[in-house]
Amino acid sequence: MISLIEIGTALAGSLAVHDVLEAILKQAERLIGPRAWALLLVDELSGELVLEVASPSLAEQHKGVRLEQGEGIGGWVALHGRPLLLPDVQSDGRFTAHLGTRIPFAVRSVACVPLMIKERIIGVVELINSYDEPPFTDADVTIISAIADFAAIALENARNYDRINELVITDDLTGLYNSRYFEQLLDTEIERASRYGTCLSLVFLDLDHLKSVNDTHGHLVGSRMLSEFGRLIGDNIRSSDMAARFGGDEYAVVLPQTSREQALAMAAKLLDLMLSAGFRADDGQPIRLTASFGVASFPQDAQTRVELIRAADMAMYDAKRAGRGTIRSFALKTASS
Repeated sequence: MISLIEIGTALAGSLAVHDVLEAILKQAERLIGPRAWALLLVDELSGELVLEVASPSLAEQHKGVRLEQGEGIGGWVALHGRPLLLPDVQSDGRFTAHLGTRIPFAVRSVACVPLMIKERIIGVVELINSYDEPPFTDADVTIISAIADFAAIALENARNYDRINELVITDDLTGLYNSRYFEQLLDTEIERASRYGTCLSLVFLDLDHLKSVNDTHGHLVGSRMLSEFGRLIGDNIRSSDMAARFGGDEYAVVLPQTSREQALAMAAKLLDLMLSAGFRADDGQPIRLTASFGVASFPQDAQTRVELIRAADMAMYDAKRAGRGTIRSFALKTASS
């Protein structure tokens, strides 16, 4: 029998969450040999169990499955925090029909154990056998419970590692990337565009008259405006775009494979969204929030990260001189000067 030390070593071999999940089920498959297996994690917002990884026979049929606390076998284990062994699921009403009908074999036996950290349930591991195989036993539950104990620690470590990495690269007020990481991203995108002969654009924007918001409504409201506008940007750019809080009340958006004209259109969209967003002070008083936008493109306006940032910044200040709440591109600026 493999030792618990070997199990712990196998599960502690990675700090990537998905790798840990795969390692958990690999250990279960190696030691117990179930016909199928699944691992569900608790969604911290909804409290539901969400299928994260599963054996090939379940992965496609159950993709996106969610269980309420108490629903089905997995939901019961998550709710009560105790292992559950069912030698014959057909005699137990907790084997939910919406799961059973999508399993491509007749299910005979199920063993399910919780993943727990300091009495907090973070997920469940569920093993399934068919009628062609012996039912699970108490010994199997003991083995999978030992795996689950190590797995919960490894999974929590991996999640904490991810959270720390997020703190390193994100701005805590807006949830966007911070300026340090943004510059790394921009270097990477410029290198990619150079290699494949494509373009990219950079949009710089600076909130107009934020000082007057602070003076009138207080700095807490001003900080909330920074946060709300950051979320507005993040929610309204493409998945391939990258937004950052560049510093103070300045933001930047990198737009890979995007021409100057397309970037100008995106900036116009963000400005329209700002004007219709309905920003409000704590007392409900409306706040009209606008920004000045500057657009520069690679390789037309610059050849390096520093040059591209400078070009977008110059265009943004040209927008401020033009009356604020407007958009300028670096090319248009230089052509008119």
